[in-house]
Amino acid sequence: MKIVVCVKQVPDTKGGVKFNPDGTLDRAAMMTIMNPDDKAGLEAALRLKDQYGAEVTVLTMGLPKAEDVLREALAMGADKGVLVTDRVLGGADTWATSQTLAGALRNMEYDLIITGRQAIDGDTAQVGPQISEHLNIPVISYAQNLKVEGDSVIVERQFDDRYHVLKAKMPCLVTALAELNEPRYMTPGGIFDACEAEITVWGRADLKDVEDSNLGLKGSPTQIAKASDKVRKGAGEKVALDPSEAVDYIVGKLKDRHVI
Repeated sequence: MKIVVCVKQVPDTKGGVKFNPDGTLDRAAMMTIMNPDDKAGLEAALRLKDQYGAEVTVLTMGLPKAEDVLREALAMGADKGVLVTDRVLGGADTWATSQTLAGALRNMEYDLIITGRQAIDGDTAQVGPQISEHLNIPVISYAQNLKVEGDSVIVERQFDDRYHVLKAKMPCLVTALAELNEPRYMTPGGIFDACEAEITVWGRADLKDVEDSNLGLKGSPTQIAKASDKVRKGAGEKVALDPSEAVDYIVGKLKDRHVI
């Protein structure tokens, strides 16, 4: 079984975010982490590797420093890392990003593609399903549990206060929730091997069956009207009460809002 996991290097919002003049994120100026939903997807792939001996390749698109997130994945247990990076790909929205990743995936062998449900820097949940459309393969989104039986994948798909059980024949794509599992830590040996591992780097010329008009900022139909690093909140209500009165006050407010 061959599994490709799409991961994204996203801003660590604890350190604040910065924007370029055109409203896009200034990714080069920010601390970064592996997107949480993507890390859960990677862990799901690694568990299938442990169970079936699957080969796990991790794919990302980004700046050259996105190589770091691939090495983290290798240190966790992935077999290969592929970085797609090129100046002409910068500023891509979900449409252009999915076109780029699909162009890279057309060069790869896969039975199962796993992506995160969504990235914390965009929260659109669009890229995974868009990739499946470009590749003309089935997609199951919002996976909270996943297993493989024969040539099919069986997924519990989160839906409100319940879940759907869906089955799809591979090749297919699954988008993973962060709640899917608890990702493993990197091992000391894995870190050492990851530092020495060779990362495959592809550029625009390596993308298959993708038009220039669908790539980068120029190929992104999304228009950013306004960008802000913080959402300002009101001062709220301030009261000065003794402890016993404060308890009654808080309980009353919770009842008014139907929290309790």
